[in-house]
Amino acid sequence: MSDHNDPNLDAAGPDPAVAAAPEGARSGRRSGGGRAGRQAARTARGAVSAPYLTRTMPPVEVLDDAGLEQIEENAETILSEVGIAFQETPEALELWSAAGAHVEGELVKFPRGLCRQIVQESAPRSYIQHARNPARNVLVGENTTVFVPNYGSPFVTDLDDGRRYATLADFQNAVRLIYSIPNLHHSGGTVCEPVDIPVNKRHLDMVYSHLRYSDKPLMGSVTAPERAEDSIELCRIAFGGDLGDRTVLTSLINASSPLRWDATMLGSATVYAKANQASVISPFILAGAMSPVTVAGLAAQALAEALSGMAYCQLVRPGSPVVFGTFASSMSMATGAPTFGTPEAGLAIYVMAALARRVGVPFRSGGQFTSSKYPDAQAAYESAHTLLPTVQAGVNFVLHAAGWLEGGLALSMEKLVLDGDQLGAMTVYGKGVDISANGQAMEAFLTNPPGQHFLGNAHTLANFESAFWRSDLADNNSYEQWLDEGGKTSAERANERWKQLLSDYRPPDLDEAVDAEMQAFVQKRKSEMPDEIG
Repeated sequence: MSDHNDPNLDAAGPDPAVAAAPEGARSGRRSGGGRAGRQAARTARGAVSAPYLTRTMPPVEVLDDAGLEQIEENAETILSEVGIAFQETPEALELWSAAGAHVEGELVKFPRGLCRQIVQESAPRSYIQHARNPARNVLVGENTTVFVPNYGSPFVTDLDDGRRYATLADFQNAVRLIYSIPNLHHSGGTVCEPVDIPVNKRHLDMVYSHLRYSDKPLMGSVTAPERAEDSIELCRIAFGGDLGDRTVLTSLINASSPLRWDATMLGSATVYAKANQASVISPFILAGAMSPVTVAGLAAQALAEALSGMAYCQLVRPGSPVVFGTFASSMSMATGAPTFGTPEAGLAIYVMAALARRVGVPFRSGGQFTSSKYPDAQAAYESAHTLLPTVQAGVNFVLHAAGWLEGGLALSMEKLVLDGDQLGAMTVYGKGVDISANGQAMEAFLTNPPGQHFLGNAHTLANFESAFWRSDLADNNSYEQWLDEGGKTSAERANERWKQLLSDYRPPDLDEAVDAEMQAFVQKRKSEMPDEIG
């Protein structure tokens, strides 16, 4: 399992037409006019939701300065004495040699402190990723959190059609849903792999779909340098001109852990850095397989890998935006299967977030991970065990924030909306406690006699609409009313919800000439390449 999309999946077949909402989507309304009306109102408000979460809650720390300094010291030992392999990339080796590193074939060993110094001297502490709609620009870094959807799944699943290989129609419907979910701040990248499109051409359809069916920020392709270049060119068309002064892409660059960068990832990172586009430099570690089994060992390795990748981007172009990324989980020592939602993975998020703050760059981690094959109790528990540490640790860029199922192999339509609902709760949680005059509520005390309830108090009446977070999907009614409304499970309610969102979807504005130019570029690039399936 990889954190980035797999370029070796089989793919064949012609380009499908733009997918319509699925058959029966308009019959998905729940009984009970009051609740249906409230859901419709909240859907309508989604377009004006906050573009990202600004946290007031201070990050939770699980290690003191001495513990963090020890991990940093261990990372420097790894960098200086063990080294990092930069495979099949002469340009990278030349840059490192000129920067003062010791190059032995493809192995680079770094003087202690070199990588950290390079990063801290030029990498920005935060940056704005511009969206096609400026109202949806996101600030990545500082005290902000950006929720980004699932990424890289070859399968999709839903209650109607079950688990199947994803198609372009599935991908486009996922983009529409993500656009419609207010607390997903970002459209993402390879939300699922459209395997009905040749592997060397599908990136064109994916980037175009993000730009056509959403106006939220997006990610570009990383499966080959030329695909990164195509992603940038499509954005240049969509955004209308040179991108040198604007970062419009934040894309995922995974290390081939342990202690190795491969030519594909480095090539794409080079393209994005040269164009001043952001890269999430992200070790992909399942502890016990790609790192030692301990949290401290994993953290030292991830820090070493991330520092080397971020520093490389600064050698390519000083000042290019980078995000310190970590995908860290564990594996079953009994079966070898990846496990998610474990306490060790949660602790790793806290530790790595603190290390990123000490480096002084934005941090990516977390999400809503599960090994479950169905949006059930296991999926909910495991996802919560990742999401809470994510928000409490102060993660800035949260990839896989919604839709992840089956260890990342499948995008679940039901879990996409269930997870999106929980992101709303985290938006309230991350803002912390309101200590304003209204939050202190002293007016309510001074106008309410002892022994009298607060239901009719002026303060309550002024705040009742926004006083508490309300789930769009949870059922809080009586048992009898729940039965009267069909006795539906959360997964069944989510099934109705995603169909209704697709039925209600309206595309964002896009200039027809810009759309035509993007389509022409896609067709031109496709005509220049024979189909590849691996």
